[in-house]
Amino acid sequence: MSSFTAGHTVRVRPVDPAGHTRAPRYIRGHVGRIVEAQGQWPLADDRAAGTAEPRVETVYTVAFPARELWGEGTHEVTVDLWESYLERAEEERV
Repeated sequence: MSSFTAGHTVRVRPVDPAGHTRAPRYIRGHVGRIVEAQGQWPLADDRAAGTAEPRVETVYTVAFPARELWGEGTHEVTVDLWESYLERAEEERV
């Protein structure tokens, strides 16, 4: 079951794990908007670590205003992110 639906505002967890992560550094800690759920997939971090049975999580397409990421731009940047990278945002900036 998915925790988020299209339109939810989320924050990318501001973590810096010791191992592999598919959460790009430039979006960590930033607020975005769920565009859609892409289905459930094995967590890439677990697969990279060699976990025999990687966790399976929902992957979401999340849109971020370019101006929030780089200080300029009128377009959005979309990134596909596993659910464990995300948390509900307390503030509605998007």
